[in-house]
Amino acid sequence: MPNSMDVASMKLLLSRPKVPAPLDPNFSPLVLGKRKYLKAAKGCKDKLDWALLRSDGCGRYTLPVFPEKSEDVGASIYLAGVLIQEMLWQRSAYELQLSGPAKVCEALKAAYSIGGAYEFEVTSMPNVCGTPDRPFVVKILSSSAEMPEAKDTPQVCGKDASGCRLAFDLGKSDIKTVAVKDNEVLDSKETEWDVTNPDPDYHYNAILAAMKDTAKKLPKIEAIGGSATGTVSGDNEATWCDIFPNVPPDVYKAKVVDIFKRLAKEMAGDVPLKVINDGEVTALAAVKEVKAGNVMGISMGSSEGAGYANKDGNLMGWISELCYCKLDLNPKAPTDPWSKGAHRGLSHLYLGQRGATKLAVKGGVDVPDNYKFPHPDMCNIKHENHAQCLKLIQKAMTDPEKEPQCRKIYETMGVYLGYALGQYCEFYEIEHVMILGRVSKGAGGDIVLGTAKKVLEEEFPSNAKIVFHTATDEFKGVGQCIAAAALPPLK
Repeated sequence: MPNSMDVASMKLLLSRPKVPAPLDPNFSPLVLGKRKYLKAAKGCKDKLDWALLRSDGCGRYTLPVFPEKSEDVGASIYLAGVLIQEMLWQRSAYELQLSGPAKVCEALKAAYSIGGAYEFEVTSMPNVCGTPDRPFVVKILSSSAEMPEAKDTPQVCGKDASGCRLAFDLGKSDIKTVAVKDNEVLDSKETEWDVTNPDPDYHYNAILAAMKDTAKKLPKIEAIGGSATGTVSGDNEATWCDIFPNVPPDVYKAKVVDIFKRLAKEMAGDVPLKVINDGEVTALAAVKEVKAGNVMGISMGSSEGAGYANKDGNLMGWISELCYCKLDLNPKAPTDPWSKGAHRGLSHLYLGQRGATKLAVKGGVDVPDNYKFPHPDMCNIKHENHAQCLKLIQKAMTDPEKEPQCRKIYETMGVYLGYALGQYCEFYEIEHVMILGRVSKGAGGDIVLGTAKKVLEEEFPSNAKIVFHTATDEFKGVGQCIAAAALPPLK
């Protein structure tokens, strides 16, 4: 069952945005709920501190909380759980440390345990951190002074695609491949695949076939770059990649962890290889296009792939899996199939193709019955139906009779994006935003950005200076792939 809100949480956290979502009137942005809560808790003397420890850093946060005997303390517990979840998917962690009122800490410790509201995070984080045999730990400390200080470890990645390079981007609907020679794209391809297939050989062969077909345009292969959803280790191992959700754990360890190394070996022997998270590549693709730092890149594809590069154009060392962060506090927001219905209102249900397809009927698009949300075929982890439904939405946008209603799908997604950026700006210093991915193709992408800008101007004027960027449709479709090609240095 999804984590439910008590009366105090609904009273203090639910809010109506100044810029309403045309096709989602009950959208209740987390960022506004947090703003409302902090105003109500302004006089609270009690504080909750937490630290999220990872191998190369630590995330810290302090939240004012209502007294333990207050009728509003439930809102403090609920919001703290959501914000810890947000920080986990921003940065990852193998351990959560808490310090504050006993009732609040004990409630959060229970929530972040097996059987608790955040069991999905508890069971995912060991895999994300590359330590699947080490359980996620929650500790309650007597003082925040015992916690490690906040720390980040920025990472420098290659940005020059000289020489002959092959690259891939593994999404939840398709495999994108590009052949690049001296920073020029010779060929690109998108190949649909079924990420729900439990056979790792199916995935290996599908990726290999796409790479071989694209590589035909190259005289030789001197380096291979790649990106994938989830966590990829510094040694190019698929530590935790949710594009292989149904591969059994023992088989995953034996045949998926080293899949990128085996693919590169078969394609080109011992050439340089570098594979990173898809969100990170999104950020680097945005830096390359914008030619500036402090860039948030958001790929609106099968899911939401987000990434950030700092003022120097380098990565923060965070995982930035923002697709698993809560965006909508509406108690009746759609549930997330990856967490098996444990969470509602997660960002990928708003800023990926599912954000569009769940609105298709409301947007006046003619779709088969099994494409009508919330039909069971649209509420599982398979992406094929969503990819086909998105094509019908894009086709409807070209029909003068359907366009006025259909465009409201993109206006609604623009509202989602605007409030998401307001939320992200607390942790990321954002001066530029670039949108990539198939959802942003065509006129719909311009509508999304225009509406998001309106949200920033009306709700977050201090962030209204953010400059929005678009690229060519080809760059939107394979932009991550092109940036991935530049990752490995040549020998």
